[in-house]
Amino acid sequence: MEEEGNNLKGEEAFRNTMMLPWTEQITVRSVVTSFVLSIVFIFIVCKLNFTTGIIPSLNVAAGLLGFAVINAYTTLLNNCGILKKPFTRQENTVIQTFVIAASGIAFSSGMGTYLLGMSPYIASQVDGGNTPINTKTISLGWMFGFLFVVSFVGLFSIVPLRKVMILKYKLTYPSGTATALLVNSLHTPKGAKLAKKQIALLFKSFCGSFAFGFFQWFFTAGDDCGFSTFPTFGLQAYSKRFYFDFSSTYVGVGMICPYIINASLLLGAIFSWGILWPLIELKKGIWYSTDLPSGSLSGIQGYRVFTAIAMILGDGLYHCIIMLIRVAYSLITQYLKKRVSSAVDPEDVDQNSSEDFDSQRRTEYFLKDEIPSWVAIIGYSVLAVISIITVSLIFPQLKWYHVLITYLIAPILAFCNAYGCGLTDWSLAANYGKLAIIIFSSWVGLEHGGLIAGLASCGVMMSIVSTASDLMQDFKTGYLTLASPRSMFVSQVLGTATGCLVSPLMFWFFHKAYTLGDPQGSYPAPYGEVYRGMALLGAKGFSSLPKNCLELAIIFFLLAVFINIVRDLLERYETKYRLHRFVPNPMALAIPFYLGGYFAIDMCIGSLILFLWEKKNKQKAKDYGPALASGLICGDSLWSVPAAILSLAGANPPICMKFLSRAMNNKVDTFLSGGH
Repeated sequence: MEEEGNNLKGEEAFRNTMMLPWTEQITVRSVVTSFVLSIVFIFIVCKLNFTTGIIPSLNVAAGLLGFAVINAYTTLLNNCGILKKPFTRQENTVIQTFVIAASGIAFSSGMGTYLLGMSPYIASQVDGGNTPINTKTISLGWMFGFLFVVSFVGLFSIVPLRKVMILKYKLTYPSGTATALLVNSLHTPKGAKLAKKQIALLFKSFCGSFAFGFFQWFFTAGDDCGFSTFPTFGLQAYSKRFYFDFSSTYVGVGMICPYIINASLLLGAIFSWGILWPLIELKKGIWYSTDLPSGSLSGIQGYRVFTAIAMILGDGLYHCIIMLIRVAYSLITQYLKKRVSSAVDPEDVDQNSSEDFDSQRRTEYFLKDEIPSWVAIIGYSVLAVISIITVSLIFPQLKWYHVLITYLIAPILAFCNAYGCGLTDWSLAANYGKLAIIIFSSWVGLEHGGLIAGLASCGVMMSIVSTASDLMQDFKTGYLTLASPRSMFVSQVLGTATGCLVSPLMFWFFHKAYTLGDPQGSYPAPYGEVYRGMALLGAKGFSSLPKNCLELAIIFFLLAVFINIVRDLLERYETKYRLHRFVPNPMALAIPFYLGGYFAIDMCIGSLILFLWEKKNKQKAKDYGPALASGLICGDSLWSVPAAILSLAGANPPICMKFLSRAMNNKVDTFLSGGH
């Protein structure tokens, strides 16, 4: 019988499973587990935000860790005879939704981007706009208020369209579908056996990564000390930021990210730090002054930041336009094919005999627990009014009518983003936010606080657009696992509330333990300066750029557009060799322009591990790769907590491991021996 159960596919494997009402899909244990895991994932997202700003999809890791924790907990209690309630896939889906909603707030809250860009410390690194009206001191009070009033609005903007997106247009939402397939497989007899092995590997990699982080700490007693500054390829390469910094986090991230992303990062680092910046540095004294501080945007740093901004904007604008075209084309095609209204009622859904068992069963449960449209409309309107009043009080530079216009435009962009995400798995929330920065900072003007207005409007726009696409992804996951839309919505609300509460606290923890935004520090938070540079560009115009920087920015803007066009044309018309797989990603190319190549090397090593594993055994790499990567990310990231606590307590590492050239070492030896 067990073998027969293993061979069943789809909903056939769960035909005899009792379905619980939506109120019982959200349990005390699922909420407690979700809250604990949310803290872990928020910490990971914050750390990634403050280092490189590259955040991979964590849906699969959340689903797997949720299963691991609850399964261990229920197994222990069942063995003790205390608890007999089974752990269902719907409960697993609720946990995953809660955790991803909370960690999503850590991203859309702008802790490492637009909010950090408002701070006087980041403003001091950017020439122009460093005035009281264009800066805002970071404090927990207004951060809590801002996040709570803007983060929930997006939940109500897309709810009325869930049936249209999932049932009528049958959008795939690849990440949501992949997560659902994982959850379904974990709860079948065959999947449960595999899950035990995945959990064991995850635990081993977690412990190893944590222990290695602890080991490295002993050698960091000073600046530029320890394994993280190991000159892997020599001291000259190290001065150009090419080295392996032994970061388990980014090795794990590299195993999750697509190969082309990691290759693009490395290519961008080689081109910028190996070729472009050395050539521009030869123009020192001609293109820019020789007596500027190293971080001044009027010097070499300006070329690094604004060429990166140009590529990011070019890539973002291209995708926004293409996505709008795709959405419009798809909607027109759907309309011409079906000639039906945009609303789907239960009787509109095809229930004929030709529909398979999976679709019938999933549609039945998806339509069972309605979320009335009037609830969504009233919720959006009320929360938008509260947000308009509150945001304009927190940021006087952004007037109430600016926020009102944002909320009038946002639902349209939220629909486009959610629809496009269903087609391509791309969320363009950050790109819509960047467009808001340029528009509103230019509208308000530099002398009236345009930088703060632009950055704040970015937060309002990103919160709505990002939350809408995340919620629709979760609805797709719920549809495929038979989780009630109501339980999904409630878990999303709980996760969002957790994110609004924990994210500022986590930011404050990092803020007090480290210097956020220091280009030479452990947490350079590169996007803080990039986002502020965008706001300055909008408010001040091109006069803020150093000599010939505008020409370079235009070239790289057009280069990003050209690369995207080439990739899309190859994907459409060249199918034999699939050459589009080898076209670099412009966004990934741009990130190392500012940071260097050290993290790209980490991620490429992660890719290399996965590649060799796939060559040896592709199925095992597919089954166990995410577990190994999740353990590496979680272990190394969580070591940062005791490390920060030790730093705050004044406990210093005992050893400084530093690397010197032969000539410098001879000078040090001579000095120590008392020679001259």
